[in-house]
Amino acid sequence: MPVAVTRRRLLAGIAGAAGLAGTAGTAAWASGLFSSDPALVTPDSALVAHAEAARRRAGAATVTATLTPRPVTLDLGDTTVQTWGYAENAPGPLIRARAGDLIRTEVVNQLPVATSVHWHGIALRNDMDGVPGLTQQPIAPGRRHTYEFTAPDPGTYFYHPHSGVQLDRALYGVLVVDDPTEPGRYDTEWIVVLDDWVDGTGRTPDQVLAALQSMGGAGHMGGMDMGGGMAMGGMETMISPLLGGAGDVTYPHYLINGRVPTAPAVLTAKPRQRVRVRIVNAASDTAFRIALGGHRLTVTHTDGFPVTPVTTDALLLGMGERADVTVELTDGVFPLVAAAEGKTGQALAIVRTGSGAPPAATGRPAELDRQVLFTSTLHATDAVRLADHDPDRTHRLTLGGAMMPYRWTINGATFDQSEPLLVRQGERVRLEFVNRTSMFHPMHLHGHTFAVAGTGVRKDTVIVLPNQTVTVDLDANNPGQWMTHCHNIYHAETGMMANLAYQA
Repeated sequence: MPVAVTRRRLLAGIAGAAGLAGTAGTAAWASGLFSSDPALVTPDSALVAHAEAARRRAGAATVTATLTPRPVTLDLGDTTVQTWGYAENAPGPLIRARAGDLIRTEVVNQLPVATSVHWHGIALRNDMDGVPGLTQQPIAPGRRHTYEFTAPDPGTYFYHPHSGVQLDRALYGVLVVDDPTEPGRYDTEWIVVLDDWVDGTGRTPDQVLAALQSMGGAGHMGGMDMGGGMAMGGMETMISPLLGGAGDVTYPHYLINGRVPTAPAVLTAKPRQRVRVRIVNAASDTAFRIALGGHRLTVTHTDGFPVTPVTTDALLLGMGERADVTVELTDGVFPLVAAAEGKTGQALAIVRTGSGAPPAATGRPAELDRQVLFTSTLHATDAVRLADHDPDRTHRLTLGGAMMPYRWTINGATFDQSEPLLVRQGERVRLEFVNRTSMFHPMHLHGHTFAVAGTGVRKDTVIVLPNQTVTVDLDANNPGQWMTHCHNIYHAETGMMANLAYQA
């Protein structure tokens, strides 16, 4: 049966589906748990299958993987925590393919709750997008689900649950899609994953969410900040000169590749080597300002797509954003720092090309306070620039919400009360993200990339600053129903999501 129009009508179906196994393809809809709307393209539609067939290429390889979400003991370095993860370390297993390959991943759910896997940034088939209740049934505890899709575009992507606030654990990993025609022009490659960490330190993400939601009443839950400059309990104000209100949650740890700054990951190379660094911000509530002491970074890609290269001292990434940079290394030992923007604390990795003492865990490279680049200001290369075209349809998404009560909205409605944003196959669609709040919102669109107005840079996640508007254009060429939401997981979970739905 096709999926429902609104999340409100889906909730009963999600609850009922929690006890069933997830299955790929049309079998997921055979139970009749979901009401139907024949006006919309549903995940089991022939149009979805046709779009996937068009992505397939003769002779493509099949890349297989298994993910087993489960309770794990995670060594963060100086701290050991009990959490949920795909492995006994973070991030989870690297999945690597070439553009055009078929990716087949079996998920074996050993968690005590239902889960899912979303393939962040991939223009994949709609029934593999990993949104329970919209594109699939939840993967119940003890059950399996197979995701199978073509990865059409090279780039740096990642995967994570689209179930509650599970992302704010160790349930994330990197998916790299290589370009078989890329000339290389670098000597080695590093993958750098940034995260903010709370689970197992006295609070779980679900407790954090419950505390945020309780702030409409009396009392303050420790570790919560009002954001937007209204600190509670004498805590610091989470304000950034670059972002405005910079977050809602204080974190005891910030990580690079699953390690705290006092026991950091070490990245090695030789002097004068040119390194490609794929950076992923997998955090739930934190933007990071990234710099490498004694070096400048040349940004070559953002959210998987190439840009006209720009060299900068530091780079700012919101949650869900990715960037590829290259750097010419000198001789010595250097701090790679991801400072938690607008918060106290930072993540650290050590770059070692020679002898020398490691930098202090709290050291702050001067580059962090020099030129800081937002990826939305970059320019797409001609090869990936969208052709000039007036929009056939425009949707304005007004971003609203407040800390008390803790409720975040699009066009005045939380997701459970919203109606879909309708589009048709073949249209040029314009989305206007209008931020009416005092906080920044990294807005993410599933199943598509868009071009940011003014620069043409191709992205799937873009920072929208307080009281600002960001306009993006996309080609409606991937039928189905697709989430667009704030990638602050606590904002998304409390309402800042909408369904971009293709009409049949």
